Amino acid sequence: MSLGGANRISWLGHGSFQIVSSSGSVILLDPWLANNPSCPSQFHAPDRVDAILVTHGHFDHIADVPALAIEHGAKVVCNFEIGVWMQRKGVAEDKVVGMNKGGTVDVLDGMSATMVHAEHSCGIMEDDGTIVYGGDAGGFVLRQEGQPTIYFAGDTALFGDMKLFGELYQPRAAVLPIGGHFTMDPRDAARAARMLGVQQVVPCHFGTFPVLAGRPEQLRDALAGEAEVVAVEPGQELPD
Repeated sequence: MSLGGANRISWLGHGSFQIVSSSGSVILLDPWLANNPSCPSQFHAPDRVDAILVTHGHFDHIADVPALAIEHGAKVVCNFEIGVWMQRKGVAEDKVVGMNKGGTVDVLDGMSATMVHAEHSCGIMEDDGTIVYGGDAGGFVLRQEGQPTIYFAGDTALFGDMKLFGELYQPRAAVLPIGGHFTMDPRDAARAARMLGVQQVVPCHFGTFPVLAGRPEQLRDALAGEAEVVAVEPGQELPD
């Protein structure tokens, strides 16, 4: 999806996305690939990863991150606590960019990521089943000169500061979860889109498991034409 810009964005299923910049750099957001039942097999082992953005520590957003970062030497942008955990898992200290909500960091190719609030939990499940502290869940506002501003909400409930995000950052598009149960459902996501003032909404985090019952057509009905719903199948690039 260029939305008037040059970056190409693909949905990899569930909450995972891939951005390929005009220079060919590859950025992954919340990559859960190899064991993700909705991720097409051709994306399970990417050939190139330059940067990874992590919104929070649940397995379906973080499970593949340490291995991908180590294999590709990728930069990992995440909250401070997850950054410490990444280093414990073997990611090089100079590849970890630990930050917190309100901060803005350079990702690559002139793209910046501002970490913003999300209403969600963030415990990290270790291999033995124990859960360790993962800081606060967040979202990212991605900005790049000459490109549209995009808000990636991560996993979240609806909350009032989304209106403030719209005023501060003026995103053209928002990537919003719609599955319900663990996140917003389509009705709440439609309200979020109105608060953000976006022109396009990309739905995600639905259909992977039966409990994630929200569907794009329900979001489209709830928005009633106030914003375009850009829905694709896992593995597909979002259209211009």
